[in-house]
Amino acid sequence: MDATSIAKAVVLAVVEGATEFIPVSSTGHQLLVGHFIGFHSPNNTFEVLIQLGAILAILSVYFSRLLKVGTALPHDPKARRFVIGILIAFLPAAIIGGIFSKAIKYYLFNPWIVCATLVAGGLVLLVLDDMDLEVKKTDVYDFTLPMDLKIGIFQCLAMIPGVSRSGATIVGAMLMGADKRSATEFSFYLAMPTMAGAFAKDLLDNYKNLSKDDAGLIVIGFVVAFFSALFVVRTVLDYVSRHGFWLFAWWRIIVGSLGFAGLIILG
Repeated sequence: MDATSIAKAVVLAVVEGATEFIPVSSTGHQLLVGHFIGFHSPNNTFEVLIQLGAILAILSVYFSRLLKVGTALPHDPKARRFVIGILIAFLPAAIIGGIFSKAIKYYLFNPWIVCATLVAGGLVLLVLDDMDLEVKKTDVYDFTLPMDLKIGIFQCLAMIPGVSRSGATIVGAMLMGADKRSATEFSFYLAMPTMAGAFAKDLLDNYKNLSKDDAGLIVIGFVVAFFSALFVVRTVLDYVSRHGFWLFAWWRIIVGSLGFAGLIILG
């Protein structure tokens, strides 16, 4: 574990934390950055496992709300419906990811695919921002179970790197009648079981192949991703409520276009 490897791991961890909870695709950014700085981990294990830092960041920010929901479960039907709804929304990704995760990594974790989906996703966000959608829900605790399931199906699109898990769930929620703030907040809640599940599966599949150096880099990446994600989670909801998604849309389009140029010029 030399200084160069540590520096590359830190860069990727900053990218992971900064992009995990905004609709720009953390996986896509990590694949592109890793490609151009020459960082490669077996089966992209590093990129998946450092997500634990981002998970703990959102848990720390939402701890009081989660505690409130947990203590209300025995006597509050609304709290029970919310928890069931999150689990229902998580189910499609759990099934598809559990069955096809290795094939997805093998066939789709490609920088050319990432660039294409980044640009396409940016165009979708620009269109969504201009659409006059009917708002039916402004509170995540009022989402219906069928609505939760449909959002969960949208989340499955994010298994294509570059699509963005948060972007897919936010778009799905808004098309189902959620406003921008509640759609983004639901994406935060849904991230917890989704990312924890991906972390657990990847660790189970690959822990035997990890060396001491790999483990050290993962620990460093975990810590850096935690603090990077912590800053984003504390600011993104208010930003989206005031400004919408245009900044993220254009960021995706610019990064995807620059990625195409880099791949053509540098290979």
